[in-house]
Amino acid sequence: MQPYNLAEARWAMQQEPITVTAQTSARSAGNQHDFFSEGDYWWPDSANPQGPYIQRDGLTNPGNFVAHRQATIRFSRIVGALASAYVITRDETYVRQAFRHLNAWFVNPATRMNPSLLYAQAIKGRATGRGIGIIDTIHLMEVAQGVRVMEKVKSADKQSVAAIRRWFADYLTWLTTHPYGKDEMNAKNNHGTCWVMQVAAFARLTNNDTLLAFCRNRYKTVLLPEQMAAGGSFPQELRRTKPYGYSLFNLDAMTTICQILSIPSDNLWHYQTPDGRTIRWGIDYLYPFVANKPSWPLKPDVMYWENWPVAPPFLVFGFNAFGQNDWLQTWKKLDHAPHVDEVLRNLPIRNPLIWLE
Repeated sequence: MQPYNLAEARWAMQQEPITVTAQTSARSAGNQHDFFSEGDYWWPDSANPQGPYIQRDGLTNPGNFVAHRQATIRFSRIVGALASAYVITRDETYVRQAFRHLNAWFVNPATRMNPSLLYAQAIKGRATGRGIGIIDTIHLMEVAQGVRVMEKVKSADKQSVAAIRRWFADYLTWLTTHPYGKDEMNAKNNHGTCWVMQVAAFARLTNNDTLLAFCRNRYKTVLLPEQMAAGGSFPQELRRTKPYGYSLFNLDAMTTICQILSIPSDNLWHYQTPDGRTIRWGIDYLYPFVANKPSWPLKPDVMYWENWPVAPPFLVFGFNAFGQNDWLQTWKKLDHAPHVDEVLRNLPIRNPLIWLE
């Protein structure tokens, strides 16, 4: 596998904690500890500028409040980079820096984020928050995994680890009981996939075997059979205005679920639906269009077409599961440090090393 570049960890060592309390929006119905974001594809109505926003699918409104989303992505980048650097070097300096950020987000009463997502992807004049906003916390997955990698190190404060686990346990309760969480779980596209992916990652951190079993079953009985077509594509993603990016995103999420949840007695990498569909079908379908993007048979995405593909985790996780060397070689050649906000937003797994540890 490609050697990890410690440049990202050097950057992370220089960063001060920035949580949701650092910036607020007057449009948020929550308080300073509540995560807030706005629906990407919703815009002011030119015929009624003061009225409710209207939808323009696939076209991101640059006037939206994105500070909390950017802060969460930054947090994920920092913890993921520091955890990776620790795995390589065993230098506990990286762990101590990571816990400065972890304590700010989850422990310190003055700066911590509330363990809920009541006000995510709000729409002016229509909704103070929506279930689909839950997708914004996919970037907490590498945070949770980073904690798993570093929690037993001497420099890791045991009280902080316990408090962080309580935060994620509280968030899991909200994700699985609040109507927003239930709506997201039942989504028929990448949103439903990402609900399972997040719940799996957080359940593993909190040792919630009941939820882990639930997620395995949901992958086998709902996600794979209902989302994947016979040829390995995801029709709900192909019908969007950004089919290439959405297809990559959903396959990354599906394979991450397999990586998190597979155990010797229930290996999702080799699970087949009654009609024979497997996760490998999805990789086999998309891989040619990653290796040779001009062969993509559909129209280009309406935005960010030129920014994809970057190094997708489905290739390295797939190589780890199936040993297909051309997948790994393609992954090595692609961009491992993208800086376009939309790409970062849709690439929550940037440090596969900590998931393979």
